[in-house]
Amino acid sequence: MKAKKVSDSFPTVVIDRPARGVKTVGEHGSSRRLVSNIPNSCVDLKSASRKAGSRKMSEKIFVGIDVSKLQLDIATSAGRQWSCANREGDFEQLVDELKGSSIELIVLEASGGYEGAVVASLSAAQLPVIVVNPRQVRDFAKASGRLAKTDRIDAQVLARFAQQIRPELRPLKDEQTQELEALLQRRKQILNMLVAERQRLQMAATNVRADIREHIHFLVKRLKDADRGLDALIRQTPLWREREELFKAVKGIGPQTLRVLCASLPELGQLNRRKIAALVGVAPFNCDSGTMRGRRRCWGGRADVRCALYMACITAIRCNPVIRPFFQRLIAKGKAKKAAITACMRKLLTILNAMARDKAAWNENLHVTA
Repeated sequence: MKAKKVSDSFPTVVIDRPARGVKTVGEHGSSRRLVSNIPNSCVDLKSASRKAGSRKMSEKIFVGIDVSKLQLDIATSAGRQWSCANREGDFEQLVDELKGSSIELIVLEASGGYEGAVVASLSAAQLPVIVVNPRQVRDFAKASGRLAKTDRIDAQVLARFAQQIRPELRPLKDEQTQELEALLQRRKQILNMLVAERQRLQMAATNVRADIREHIHFLVKRLKDADRGLDALIRQTPLWREREELFKAVKGIGPQTLRVLCASLPELGQLNRRKIAALVGVAPFNCDSGTMRGRRRCWGGRADVRCALYMACITAIRCNPVIRPFFQRLIAKGKAKKAAITACMRKLLTILNAMARDKAAWNENLHVTA
């Protein structure tokens, strides 16, 4: 580099042209880009851009589907959004579009049964689909600052929920389990109507009592028919028939409890005791903060299974040789009766879970001191 003095106060600096094949590096503060030209450098901008492009192409896509009675709103983590009708004949195009992408997870909310047809179609197409609790998704939306709520926004929230939370996939109920669950739900509806009619009969006027009695007689007949249909369906399935043979020796477990366990708790025997208790809703959760020690409470879970276990425990604390002394010990320690019954429900569920897991017959000697 040569300097040529033009005047005493302002020297001029002349920079020689660099040799061919050698690129200069800008000075500190210069706007010229710094480009490395080292032959064996590990930085290759072209290959890096190609890798980035291929990485974007191979990125997994998460899909959220908001379900309503007549329409499905679909959103993907890639930013695409569209809608289609909620009819079985219109799911083919939806399945084709989703199968054409590298789908990692599809999340829907439980919508009172309106999601059943699309979930069945997606599952039949071997797509990873899961139905989640709407409360979890709404809490996630609030935590993310999405307070507005529309069908399109809900689909976007579901897609983001799938991407961030990634709920674990669970096997969907097979056709026989769905049929058993439908029959069990119908039996519950008939029973509710029967109870309502019997209550009306007590306060009914004289001129309508004959009609109510006739309706009660009809509902009783339909209830017996529903029980026979449920028992026949259980005996047609080897797994349920095997559990019927195992559980009928447990005092407190009757036919209705067995039906509910088969239809609403297919995970029985596949999870450990803590997970199965939390799934049903008989596991107490802590409520502590700082020096405050709150009362542990049970919440969430599957209400129908919990109701069946409650009625089973009411019988078990009277005649079951394991549950009865366990309940008495809890009462002697000062436990509230409701808390003691809940503890008995969890213990009974744990025993049934172990029997289903090991396919072991009832043995009260294994649980007397537990």
